[in-house]
Amino acid sequence: MKALLREKYFLFQELLNTNNEVLTLMAELSEKLSGEYLFDIQFIKSNVEKTSEGVLKIIKLLNSLADNKYHGLYEIYEKIKEKIENTISHKIEIPVTDFTLPLESLSKDMVTVAGGKMANLAEIKKSLNIPTPEGFVITSYAYLKFLEFNDLKNKINDLIEKININKFDELESTCQKIKELIINSPLPEEIELSIKSSYEKLCNKINKKCNVSVRSSAIHEDSYFSFAGQYSSFLNVPENEIIQKYKEVIASLFNPRAVFYYKTKGFSEKEMVMAVGVLPMIDAYAGGVMYTKDPNNPESGNLLINSVKGLGKLVVDGEVTPDNFSINRDKLYISEKFLGKQNKILICKTNGDIDVIPLSEEISEFSLSDEQVIELAKMGMTIENFYENPQDIEWAIDKNGKIFILQTRLLRVLETSLEYKAPLPTRLSGYTVILDNGSIACRGVGYGKAFLLKDEEDIANFPEGYILVAKHTDPSYVLIMNKASAIIIDSGCQTEHVSSIAREYRVPMIINTENATKIIKPEQEITVDAYNCVVYEGKVKELLEISKKSKKDIEETQIYRILQNVSKLIISLNLVDPTSENFKIENCQTFHDITRYCHEMVMYEMFTLWDKYDSEIHAVPLIAGIPIGVLVLDICDGLKENIKKATLDDIFSIPFKAILKGMTSMKWPDPPPIDTKGFLGMIANTATIPEEQLRETGKKSFCIVTKNYMNFSIRLGYHFSLIEAYAGDKINDNYIKFFFKGGGAAIDRRLRRVKLITEILKKLGFKVVVKEDVIDAITTKYPSLKIEKNLEVLGKLTAYTKQLDMVLFNDSVAEMFTEDFIRQHIPKE
Repeated sequence: MKALLREKYFLFQELLNTNNEVLTLMAELSEKLSGEYLFDIQFIKSNVEKTSEGVLKIIKLLNSLADNKYHGLYEIYEKIKEKIENTISHKIEIPVTDFTLPLESLSKDMVTVAGGKMANLAEIKKSLNIPTPEGFVITSYAYLKFLEFNDLKNKINDLIEKININKFDELESTCQKIKELIINSPLPEEIELSIKSSYEKLCNKINKKCNVSVRSSAIHEDSYFSFAGQYSSFLNVPENEIIQKYKEVIASLFNPRAVFYYKTKGFSEKEMVMAVGVLPMIDAYAGGVMYTKDPNNPESGNLLINSVKGLGKLVVDGEVTPDNFSINRDKLYISEKFLGKQNKILICKTNGDIDVIPLSEEISEFSLSDEQVIELAKMGMTIENFYENPQDIEWAIDKNGKIFILQTRLLRVLETSLEYKAPLPTRLSGYTVILDNGSIACRGVGYGKAFLLKDEEDIANFPEGYILVAKHTDPSYVLIMNKASAIIIDSGCQTEHVSSIAREYRVPMIINTENATKIIKPEQEITVDAYNCVVYEGKVKELLEISKKSKKDIEETQIYRILQNVSKLIISLNLVDPTSENFKIENCQTFHDITRYCHEMVMYEMFTLWDKYDSEIHAVPLIAGIPIGVLVLDICDGLKENIKKATLDDIFSIPFKAILKGMTSMKWPDPPPIDTKGFLGMIANTATIPEEQLRETGKKSFCIVTKNYMNFSIRLGYHFSLIEAYAGDKINDNYIKFFFKGGGAAIDRRLRRVKLITEILKKLGFKVVVKEDVIDAITTKYPSLKIEKNLEVLGKLTAYTKQLDMVLFNDSVAEMFTEDFIRQHIPKE
């Protein structure tokens, strides 16, 4: 019979351990819900997978212990799991189309056919009669057939799903493998013939052979999520290179920076589909970018145009300081204009090359006439009014003075009301200003040590919380957007790709400083005020307090919404009161409900199951003078034999004896006086469970013992703690594990209680991991005597902290209670 008890006990112990693991996984999800941490879709998938496996294991263990009595949980588990999987997966239906389609046959509703960039371009040509280049698109369907032809889909998914985006070397090497797979795979003959045929038709339409631009147009590109600069596009491509450049563009779906971007924005691999636009190359006299609203100062009423002579690539890549024009949106007049600093021009050659022509002197005249500026502004406002949102527009003017719109997409505008509540001073006295010039790319305040980028490859070594200081911008900077406190750039402009990405990630950014890389020293501590274009030496607390990052930026992202919906199916708890009639299998709606139900039922099974095997073998109540109802189950030599009640003299278990010594030495508190906020917080967070029921639940504590082992599950109101310990002769076997979860008060008080317990555990030498209101701590490899002393302190701590979170109404009170316990109950060594 002892063998049967041991078997049941080990099932029980494994279930408790698994339950703790699942609760910790749930706490990790809760932590991300705070809005203070960046995470990617892989984190959600990994957490869900581990949680699902843990919950299924709990169900199997309970049914093994209870002779399949709870088999109904399997069906409920599968339904919840299916809902979670449907929440995470985003399947894009790509329609069957021709492999290529002319631009004039497309519209804005054909994003899944042509991608966002080409669909938008076709729409403004058709609906607004705004001049755009002729052209055609190589469709999303062609991309899928290319993957299918080369059996690439599963190969790519196997590689991409395993990527850890926070490990740059791993991200870069895996992406390189995927890109090589694509580039080295042959294009199906029918797709190649379709591309060649469409090119011939394009040449006939414009009455000449032409070089083309081969441009990315992914499904989600130029939508709410810009993907600015993350994919590859190629300019001035001759006819014989179009096929190769097409493959290079679709391979750019897996640029490291693009993979980082889509994973942090919440997209899955299945959604990453690439269409490609082919447009005749415009021999540009001038080019650039237009913002129909100032993204950093939308209240100004200005439209912005940045322009350079030659190809506008210099603007979007941030390689020079362009001419800058501010135009009044309502009356369409130029309110300000500044001459840029352009020291080179890009021009197209007939053989497909792009010449970089250095200038011995910077250009001294504007790249656009005032009339051209106003004409561009009119087009911009027409496009904005059509889409009913501010637009980010790329344009070019050919040698004949004709304007062409090359691209339009949603412009992300920062709302001042979300940025800060109080006005920021332009200067603060008492601090050293080390830089006070430049332009704002993204407003905000950042503090940290300076990381001076000498080589673009060094971006892989960028440390968490630092401030990037660089000469030029590069789209690869997206890789550090989840780490950087701010960005400072010598050159660049507001309308380039990196500025757009910084605004999406809400990273404060100052550009066009000219000499930041010469003034700021590596590792120098600085504060960046990207409201006033000022960089201070050291930490400026006033600025950091006034301008705190709003959580709304992450809370508005798709990935956060996925996390919220997944969390509702995993973390939410509906089965609160085990004494309620609703505490039934069929009422489990979430994974948390299942684990809560299983935990309650396994305790019930452990202490009621034995009678049908042998009426003499059962758990006995503890009589020890403490206000907790404890049942004790002896597996092997933990109690005196043949007793109906266990007194302190009847206990042989070394760890159980030690913890009871601490518990019985304390005066147990009555419910403490509480303030109104504490009471209301408790009510809100325990779903209005009456205090009587909480106390009733608190009686269901139990302990399983052997001579050297103890597994003590303690219920105190709505708190749950598990203390497991082994104390024997072999020092390597000795340990104490402490697990704590829950509380009836508001979250701030629960977290103060967690902090109090954590500080005391650390004082005892525990290694402590905290996730939200979950504590998981362990101390190992101490002599048995040290294990016993620590258990005695834990016994005292259990009594000391009973209902303590109800009075922890501020940090000072919490610190006072912590210091009081340490002073009285932890001897100095």
